[in-house]
Amino acid sequence: MIFSRGRGGRHARDERAGRSGRSAPDQPDVDSSPDVPTRDRGPYDVTEAPAGVERLDLGSLRIPAVADVEIRVQADPDGSVQQVVLLHGENALQLGVFAAPRSEGIWDEVRQEIRESLFKEGTAAEESDGEYGVELRARVRTPDGQLTDLRFVGIDGPRWMVRGVYQGRVASDPGVGGPLVECLHGLVVDRGQEAKPVREPLPLRLPREIAERQAAEAAAAGTQPGGETVISSDGGGPNGSGAAPRINGASDQGPGRGKPSPRPRGSV
Repeated sequence: MIFSRGRGGRHARDERAGRSGRSAPDQPDVDSSPDVPTRDRGPYDVTEAPAGVERLDLGSLRIPAVADVEIRVQADPDGSVQQVVLLHGENALQLGVFAAPRSEGIWDEVRQEIRESLFKEGTAAEESDGEYGVELRARVRTPDGQLTDLRFVGIDGPRWMVRGVYQGRVASDPGVGGPLVECLHGLVVDRGQEAKPVREPLPLRLPREIAERQAAEAAAAGTQPGGETVISSDGGGPNGSGAAPRINGASDQGPGRGKPSPRPRGSV
């Protein structure tokens, strides 16, 4: 599958307004008609996304096609996606998307949990100002003993939160983000109308044509479908080569580092 280059806007930060109290702690968010602000830079809600941009549709996330960015997804045999990592050179960006209440964002709380988790493991994390507000930066040790920088970014939207984790030079120097930042600027979230517990990961799935191709290839080889799929924008197509890089210190299941799939707030 080949993607052409798509461009998203890059301008001032959208300021969310009109926050008024929290949802009941043990109740899922059920509001189906939030007020959606106009954004001039993504991540966008599906109701406000610019038209005419080619995107990879993973269900709750739609990732714009940007030249030289490789998209790696780790999927189960049924096609449900567990991990999404974007690669450009030696830099990586892991993406996750989670349900949130309409009344307020959850990034402030999630960021604090990530920081506390890192501290318990002996890693200091510092807050800094970024293009989306307060970010979290840390230097962690990889399984092979090397040190690597991480930068956690959270973007609160209408009833959702996108969490991005940068790794590589871009984690300490946002100015070199280039195409990865362009992907985040053009990202689209389709929250859906189904009621979901706050913090629950929104469902991600492989596009049908890719899932069907994987199933056919697995049947021919006598193996189970699933595993890694690589989608590039430079002429490459889906394949199963290589292994998606693990973003050290980032959980794939919940918005906070190292946490399992979270229960509704208040019932943990």
